[in-house]
Amino acid sequence: MENTAINNTGSASPTPSTTPPREYLSFQLGSVEYGIDILKVQEIRGFETSTRMFNAPPYVLGVLNMRGVIVPILDMRLKFEMAEVAYNSQTVTIVLNVANRVVGMVVDAVQDVAAIQATEVKPAPDFNGAVNTQHIIGIATVDQAEQQRMLVLLDIEKLMCSADMGLVAEANV
Repeated sequence: MENTAINNTGSASPTPSTTPPREYLSFQLGSVEYGIDILKVQEIRGFETSTRMFNAPPYVLGVLNMRGVIVPILDMRLKFEMAEVAYNSQTVTIVLNVANRVVGMVVDAVQDVAAIQATEVKPAPDFNGAVNTQHIIGIATVDQAEQQRMLVLLDIEKLMCSADMGLVAEANV
């Protein structure tokens, strides 16, 4: 019989030990590794030069035509105010489906898909407002071979739908 617990509605629900892990696509920006919900990822493509849009913020590289859909392309290094990097064979565009909109984000490299239990996610540290952590779900440590690596888990939908991105009207969020 499956382990269950009674929640406050009186119905049985799976205990945390039987809750399936969530899968996160991990990617690299500089020396930091991030993770996003794999269910938000539509595809991963090699980097392509996009058509620049007039008056766009620096992190908006432009747009690409992907099978008839015009997709805005964002450079996450520039969005996170990191040092610019030369695009190379490892640079990829992760195509996302957020808020019923297709958006591409350029990252240094894609690592893998990590299955992470909710109990393994620790809250982001409190920096007393000095660091904006509103788009961070938490931080997880992933075991790989004999090493551990930390993933900063992003709420990619919240990030892409934020007012400063300007991609989605607030009424659509």
